[in-house]
Amino acid sequence: MRRGSIALTIAFFFSYVLFIGFAEATPERPRPVKTGILLVAFGTSVPEAQKAYDHFERMVRAAFPETPVRWAYTSSMIRAKLARQGKPLDSMETALARMMDERFTHVAVQSLHVIAGWEFHEMQRNAGAFGAMAGGFDRITVGGPLLASAEDFTKVAQALLNHLPPGRKPKEAVVFMGHGTSHPSNAGYAALMYHLQRRDPGVFMGTVEESPTIEEIRDALVLRKVSRAYLMPFMAVAGDHARNDLAGDGEGSWKNVLARAGIKCTPVLAGAAEYEDIGMIWVEHLKAAVARLDLKP
Repeated sequence: MRRGSIALTIAFFFSYVLFIGFAEATPERPRPVKTGILLVAFGTSVPEAQKAYDHFERMVRAAFPETPVRWAYTSSMIRAKLARQGKPLDSMETALARMMDERFTHVAVQSLHVIAGWEFHEMQRNAGAFGAMAGGFDRITVGGPLLASAEDFTKVAQALLNHLPPGRKPKEAVVFMGHGTSHPSNAGYAALMYHLQRRDPGVFMGTVEESPTIEEIRDALVLRKVSRAYLMPFMAVAGDHARNDLAGDGEGSWKNVLARAGIKCTPVLAGAAEYEDIGMIWVEHLKAAVARLDLKP
């Protein structure tokens, strides 16, 4: 082959390679905007507790009637249990992957967590990773937990007071059970009790795993000579913690810890997501997340 022919062949080859490279680097045509909402909760396998999630979903669909709504549970144990019952539910990561396959372009993820603890921050970090994927969502945002701002503490305190047992007498106490976490945000439970007791000194807020503990609350009730207390969960649903740790028959349940101190207890099992005024706080956080999607009219 002559030199001229070889040079021409080499030039053609590199031109072809460059063409392919540019073709692959060319961005796809803009996709049609498809917006979705993903609701993320710890989850529950208690059928009676599910009604709280169902109620909240109705609130979300009323606020966003044209937007598809999906669910995800963060608890692998609950997902496995539900799968054995023939009721499969996705993790947040799997749910987002499915939404990518369905060609959603903008997704608002709303947490049903109460405080911004370890689990919330992990969820937020993983959701952000989906927003950074090539060919993924154009934009993804995360709505804050129930107690996300100073204003939320005021709103939640008033909402909880709105739902105190109607038959409660002036000297009877009400004890709320939160989950608790080793994350610094656990201080939010003590802060919420401060807001509650400014309005009603007989209302207490404790946690299963951290402080304020039921023993601390028990000592305060004994000091006040309280003889009767209503026990209420402060979680999105009245699931396993509410039915066992709060109101169960086990020796360590809050009901029995207080009973041994001479305090009669009446459990009131309703999840926070069952209350319209509390659910609306989560909905407002979702609205803020949707606004941050920067959707163009």
